[in-house]
Amino acid sequence: MNPPPDLPALHANLRDEGFAFVMAPVMRALLHGEALADWDAFAASWNDLAPDTYLAASGRHRRRRHAVFAAGQTGDIVRQPAQPHYQTLHYNPLQGGIERWFEPLTEAVGNSASLRRILAFCRDFFGSLAPATTHWHIETHQFRIEARHGEHGEPTPEGVHRDGVDYVLVLMIDRRNIASGTTTIHAANHRELGSFTLTQPLDAALVDDARVFHGVTPVTPIDPAQPAHRDVLVVTFRAIPD
Repeated sequence: MNPPPDLPALHANLRDEGFAFVMAPVMRALLHGEALADWDAFAASWNDLAPDTYLAASGRHRRRRHAVFAAGQTGDIVRQPAQPHYQTLHYNPLQGGIERWFEPLTEAVGNSASLRRILAFCRDFFGSLAPATTHWHIETHQFRIEARHGEHGEPTPEGVHRDGVDYVLVLMIDRRNIASGTTTIHAANHRELGSFTLTQPLDAALVDDARVFHGVTPVTPIDPAQPAHRDVLVVTFRAIPD
């Protein structure tokens, strides 16, 4: 099967700009939409996330689950035993320097056709940009950011940042009763390179984390009397030296 015509352009965007915004119809084509047969159940799993107790300690609120996978250039993408998420203070001045243990992705989510297709796409896409990489450390994060009356939600409470990995996918899952939440991309000198808002399921951002910084503006409820949330899947790829 020939690759979708947008794939070479996306490769060029990451090489030239350090990021790419992919609208949902294009992302669905790249993921081969028929491979997302269990998408409804996959998206519904965001209703079963656990509170992020580390962030709650600083007076902020979000829900999440986390899992680690390993992959080579080809072959199976294998889930790893539970392990903490760790970032240095250099990359996360708010919560860096500690091992953070989160509730794991459920087995159903970890084995879902949708997640497996997303991971396979990322491995192939990012791998084509780093052909010398033979082993990847992959982390997956289910995030729900909640906004309430008089209390906005912070998708990136650490501010504009890098994750300390090689590549990042941010995939919109659901957005309910939410205003704002604009993604901004910045150069190392803080100059803004671009901005866009993920609004539809499967809208996506692809980021070369080694080259650019990213952040997301706070979200607020459109109707303060109704529940409001922003659900995303974040997948990070870090090359493992041979």
